[in-house]
Amino acid sequence: MSRADRPLVAVEDLHVRYRVRLRDVEAVRGVSLSIWPGETVAIVGESGSGKSTLAGAFMGLLASNARITKGNIGIAGDDVTHFSEARWRQLRGRTVGLVPQDPMVALNPTMRIGRQVGEVVQRVRGSRGRVLDADVLELLEQVGLDQPALRARQYPHELSGGQRQRVLIAIALAGRPRLLIADEPTSALDVTVQRRILDHLETLVRHNGISMLIITHDLGVAADRADRVLVMQAGRIVEEGDPAAVLAAPAHDYTRTLLQAAPVLSVPRRPAPQALSDSQIPSGSQVLPPREILRFDAVSKVFELPGARGRFWRGEARRFQALDSVSFSVAAGQTLAIVGESGSGKTTSLRVALGLEQASAGRVVFDGATDLSRLSWSAFRPLRKRMQLVQQNPYASLDPRLTIFESIVEPLRAFGLLKGPALETEARRLIDQVRLPRAALNRLPRELSGGQRQRVAIARALALKPELLFLDEPVSALDVSVQARILELLGELQRELGVSYVLVSHDLAVVASVAHHIVVLRHGRVVERGPSAQVFGHPAEAYTRELLDAAPGRRLARKADSRPVALYA
Repeated sequence: MSRADRPLVAVEDLHVRYRVRLRDVEAVRGVSLSIWPGETVAIVGESGSGKSTLAGAFMGLLASNARITKGNIGIAGDDVTHFSEARWRQLRGRTVGLVPQDPMVALNPTMRIGRQVGEVVQRVRGSRGRVLDADVLELLEQVGLDQPALRARQYPHELSGGQRQRVLIAIALAGRPRLLIADEPTSALDVTVQRRILDHLETLVRHNGISMLIITHDLGVAADRADRVLVMQAGRIVEEGDPAAVLAAPAHDYTRTLLQAAPVLSVPRRPAPQALSDSQIPSGSQVLPPREILRFDAVSKVFELPGARGRFWRGEARRFQALDSVSFSVAAGQTLAIVGESGSGKTTSLRVALGLEQASAGRVVFDGATDLSRLSWSAFRPLRKRMQLVQQNPYASLDPRLTIFESIVEPLRAFGLLKGPALETEARRLIDQVRLPRAALNRLPRELSGGQRQRVAIARALALKPELLFLDEPVSALDVSVQARILELLGELQRELGVSYVLVSHDLAVVASVAHHIVVLRHGRVVERGPSAQVFGHPAEAYTRELLDAAPGRRLARKADSRPVALYA
């Protein structure tokens, strides 16, 4: 039998158990599957369904408390079920490559990007000297990084989340593997970069016979990119088949539940409040415009890049324009979403608004009176009670040593607002507010799920009763059913508390479901802004249309004779 006549991956009746607190937890239960050369298979399911455990078994990277209790795994003709670490090292990189989900954990913060990619290239390909440099730059360019020579000299913290994710993809491709396992490979990427990355991976699969296993909670990615979709629930495969059949007409109740929870990319359901017409205004009454909680007036931000001499880049000091005369406003009680590609200036805008970076020009006006752009750290501190940040990764933003109670009340203690029994009462009120059980107050972050940790992060942000919340990709790392619950919670809190949101997100379906107004950034400039219904329904700029067209799920809709599937109506 030739190599192409047999599957590259063959799994038979696989069972994997974890030993947790003196008891066994079965994470994978009787899974059987095959992946053929040149085939792309997507596994979808909620957190805890067994997706990542399965991927770990394929890489020989199961946790120390996990073991395969039954079944076997065949990769490229070898039974790898009980391979030693030495034998796995021969397969990793060359036969099996991995794109992990969290780039800040996977990348070494003390090493430049070029050196990290170069280490893998040198180990697998044996390249050295100028050939090694050329190979590194070629890989960085292949995965869509602009200015690859500059990026090679930077450290991970100097790149955006999307740029760091592309570095991981370059590292995974360095060994020219036959099987590429992509664990949420585009969760941190904006839609246009996501499309370029997935197009590139698809080309590799098609032309080089590489097989790809995509682990994802993004049903649009699975619909567009997979030849077959496997749906996992509680360690078992409950449905399998062609994406059009599984996702457009699911047979299993669990698959239907996932689809119902998926955010829909359509004309937004939350239009901005409309002004009253003259006939609707009572005689003698004066209608005031909504209060402006935040305004950017021609804000610019320039970063000075130090000159450097080295292998990848030689030059004098350079300037990078992150924001260029950006103007927008946020109305009280409403949600403004900032969208755009990685490096467009979205996160820089948040950092300037929060006083973490100082604007090079322009003004940031809070509540119509206070110019934040020129305040010292001490002068800014009292205003921090009125604005708070909810970060993208709740596990990274919570101190793993503190209980949930200690994390939630930390802002109250920092400002000396409450103590003793009053602090405990407030913690219970906040945990109730984000719909978590009070028993969670005594737990550590690692004992909660991703969605529960994000609720804790929201509770902590609300502790000081802010008027404005900055939401930096608040649901990008969560599966669709948890996303839906967090977005519903944010909507309820806005209606109950009147809090304003500035949302940064690359997921246009999420933006469509929560935003009243949208600002589209590109290369630090505003290219379009307006009410969500206008921007999504009648985009004026070609770049906005490109973003909408690149949204996952559109491919399958076009394949179905333009009849939209349940993912994106």
